[in-house]
Amino acid sequence: MMQTEAVNPLLVRKYNQPLPRYTSYPTVPFWNDKLEVTEWKSIFTQKFAEQNHINGISLYIHLPFCESLCTYCGCNKKITTNHSVEEEYLKAIEKEWTLYRQLMKQTPVIRELHLGGGTPTFFSPKNLKRLLDFILKSSIIHPHHEFSIEGHPNNTTAEHLKMLYILGFRRISYGVQDNDPEVQRVINRIQPIENVQHATDMARETGFMSVNYDLIYGLPLQTLESIERTIKEVIELRPDRIAFYSYAHVPWISKAQRLFDEDDLPDAETKVQLYLEGKELLAKAGYADIGMDHFALPHDELYKAKEAGKLHRNFMGYTTQNSGLLLGLGVSSISDTGNAFAQNEKTLHDYYAAVLHGNLAVKKGYVLSEVDIAFKKYILDISCKGTTTFKEEDLPVLRTYTFPKLEELAEAGLVEWDESGVKLKAQGHYFIRVVCSAFDLYLNSAIGSKPVFSKAI
Repeated sequence: MMQTEAVNPLLVRKYNQPLPRYTSYPTVPFWNDKLEVTEWKSIFTQKFAEQNHINGISLYIHLPFCESLCTYCGCNKKITTNHSVEEEYLKAIEKEWTLYRQLMKQTPVIRELHLGGGTPTFFSPKNLKRLLDFILKSSIIHPHHEFSIEGHPNNTTAEHLKMLYILGFRRISYGVQDNDPEVQRVINRIQPIENVQHATDMARETGFMSVNYDLIYGLPLQTLESIERTIKEVIELRPDRIAFYSYAHVPWISKAQRLFDEDDLPDAETKVQLYLEGKELLAKAGYADIGMDHFALPHDELYKAKEAGKLHRNFMGYTTQNSGLLLGLGVSSISDTGNAFAQNEKTLHDYYAAVLHGNLAVKKGYVLSEVDIAFKKYILDISCKGTTTFKEEDLPVLRTYTFPKLEELAEAGLVEWDESGVKLKAQGHYFIRVVCSAFDLYLNSAIGSKPVFSKAI
């Protein structure tokens, strides 16, 4: 059922604390600085042998280049207008894929493939096709695959879309962020709503089945009036999915955010109101709250997966696929085998130095303990299904760490629970990050003096 109950503003203010988005557990700040490549190879090889013939694998390819700097962005990116960089990067990705293919004792079955960035449509259609042909020519495409790409409304062309459609892509996500001209100016992302509409129309005319828009609240100069205009304009275009994110002000990570005059950022009270206004408008327009910033119309596969209890969450956000193995290619990409994580080098220089000399570019990672795996499942269950069942062997840790937190959340009307499990109540659906944090055994650990996570709202 769609979540339409109004959010209690007092609870929003109370629980607007710095928290992870839980695309992994344990979260990246708690990973080891070093993961031996030999250990990672062994873990990957074993998991691939187990999963490939059952579910296939998921593949994420990071394409980091952008022609201009969006000052709000905290992603790993490289700003350049020199498109000759495409050639060197493609060679590195091809080399990295070849290194992983040498670890695979059978032909990979690609269940899920996502091109993220940066701006994937920075690359020419010809070069994107070259990359995808290289990956797919030595692979089997799963009959129930999902291929998706992140596109920029200003540079996604009909040629891009036709090529992607022929290769099996049916989902595209456009970074809209905000339609207000003054907000666009201060975040250095100028894209008239007409460009967004044109890019959307082209995708649908090509045959794409799902179009997502990314929107952000809490940006500099945003007001209640401007966010209302943006969302109403977006609703008119009827994207199948909408990701409505809180702006993550993390200038200690993203130096470009230091360009903002912090006086232009909405204060905490205004940001809460932006959040509540957006949620209400989307609900009234028929968008179901899938959880943790994501909305979908009832015909979309993400909504159907949520209703069927098959929703999954990984580094790409919510997805309808759960292959059990996510392989990340490219600079800063993250891989997830279920029992271990590995992240590539974060700079192009170090990434190139590794793969072009025949080595995997793994920089850091984490091997999960049995307790980690158990609590990872609780967090995934809450974020994807809204409920989870406790295992008896986990009760000693749960009683010590989690149950006192659940008691507080129950008193706030967010959950109902006992020693058999926990379930979100209607209000709790809007505070999934908060409920997930009750199972995060690392959250209060010392990780240095700098702030780490953005606020939940």
